[in-house]
Amino acid sequence: MALVGPSWTPRRAARHDHSHGLQALPVRLRRRRTGHRQVHREGHGVKYYIEAESDQEIGDGFVPKTDDWRAEVDWADVVVFDDIWVGDDVGTGELARDLREQGTAVVGGTPNTDRLEEDRGYAMDVLEEHGVTTIEHHVFHDFDAAIGHVQEHPAPYVIKPLGEVQNVKRLLYVGDEDDGSDVVDVLRAYEKAWGHRMKGFQLQRKVEGVEIAVCGFFDGSSFVDRVNFNFEHKKLFPGNIGPSTGEMGTAMFWAGRNRLFEETLGKLESWLADEGYVGSIDINCIVNENGIYPLEFTPRFGYPTIALQEESFESSTGRFFFDLAHGNDPDLDVHRGYQIGVRIVLPPFPFDDEQTYDENSRNAAVVFETESREGIHIEDAKRIDGQWRAAGESGMPIVVTGTGETMQEAREQCYGRIGDIVMPNMYYRDDIGERWIDGEGDRLQAWGYLGPKS
Repeated sequence: MALVGPSWTPRRAARHDHSHGLQALPVRLRRRRTGHRQVHREGHGVKYYIEAESDQEIGDGFVPKTDDWRAEVDWADVVVFDDIWVGDDVGTGELARDLREQGTAVVGGTPNTDRLEEDRGYAMDVLEEHGVTTIEHHVFHDFDAAIGHVQEHPAPYVIKPLGEVQNVKRLLYVGDEDDGSDVVDVLRAYEKAWGHRMKGFQLQRKVEGVEIAVCGFFDGSSFVDRVNFNFEHKKLFPGNIGPSTGEMGTAMFWAGRNRLFEETLGKLESWLADEGYVGSIDINCIVNENGIYPLEFTPRFGYPTIALQEESFESSTGRFFFDLAHGNDPDLDVHRGYQIGVRIVLPPFPFDDEQTYDENSRNAAVVFETESREGIHIEDAKRIDGQWRAAGESGMPIVVTGTGETMQEAREQCYGRIGDIVMPNMYYRDDIGERWIDGEGDRLQAWGYLGPKS
C-alpha cells in the first residue's frame, strides 16, 4: 500500500499547471509492489506500508516507509492499495470503500470487485449478467463430486483453486487428455495434499486459441481511453514448460477501445461505475476464430505488468494516479510501440524452501555492469549503501523491461539490459514476446479483434 503526498517537481508542476502537491501511501498488504518508486522519483512524497512481516525490508533504501498507514491517511492526497488480500482473506476493497466514504481519494477496489478474483464462480456470473460469453464452468467444494463430473462429461479441463490458496500458482492445472483422466488424477492428488486448505475450485472447459489479457484503468465512472493488451507467460521455463508461477514475463501494447475491449471490459463499465471502482482491472481471455472467452479477473495491479506499464507511460505516473483517484478524466500518454518485461528470479522460486533460499539467494547482490538503470524495476529488493540486494522471502528481486517500435526491438532492448546484470544463481525466461512474433499477432488481426468494433 502507498500514500502519496507533496510535492510536485517544478517541471511537472509547470507541465500540468497545478499548484498542489501529491502525497501517496502505497499499502502493501501482501506480496505486491506498485509504482511507489517511480512516483517518488518524480519528486512526490511517498510513504510505503508493508503488512507481511517477512517482507518488511522490501523497498528499504529506495522509498520512504511507514509502519502505521492509518496514521498517515490525513497526510496523503491519494491512498493506493496494491492487492486485494489482508492476511489470508480478501479485504482491501472494504478498506478502500470505507476510506472513500470518509472523503479520501483512493486507488483500490470494493468488496464486490475483490470477489471477482477470490470467487471465480461469482466472476463468471457477473460476466454472464452483462452479456459476456463465458466458457462452460462449474464450482465444486467436494473432490468426489468434481471427479464424478469429469468422468460423466469427459473432456480436457482446467483446475482453478478458489480462495487464498489460489495464490499458490502451481496448483492451477491445465488438462491435456481428451477423456479428462489426467484431471481426475490431479484432483485426487490435490485432495490428499491440499484438501485441508482448498476451500473449493472451479473446473473450466479447456479452450484452444490465443491467450490475451485486456487491461483498463477505471476512474470511478469510466475507463481511461488507452487500453492495455498483454500476453502473460506463467510457466517457469521457456516454451511454456514447467510449474505455473505468478508470472515470468509479459509482452504488451496499448490501443484504443477495439473489439477485444468492447466485448469484455467495455460491457462492465456501468457495473464498475456503480461499484465506484478505481484502478487497474484486467481480464484474461482465450480468443479464437469463434469468439472471446474470459478466463479470470485481476481487479488490482498485475505483477510484473505494472512495472512494464510504468515503463511505457510517457506522462507523469504520479499525476495519472492522482487524477484517477479524483475522477479527473486522466490524460495518459503511452509508448506507441511494443513492450516486454522479464522477471529475474532466484532459487527456489516459485517454491518455498527456507534453507535453499538462505543458502543461495538471501541478500544476493544485484551487480550492474553499466551505470544505466533504465528499464530496471525493483520487486523484492532493497538498497544498502548503494548496493541493490534481494529482499523478502520470494526470490523475485527485479523486473527488466524493454520497448521498441516492433516486438523484436523491444526484446532486443530488454535482453540487452539483462546481459548487463550479474546476480549469482539468477534465472529467467528468454522467450518473452516470441509468441507474438511467431504468429499470435497475425491471428488476432486476421480474426478481426484488433481493429475498431464493427
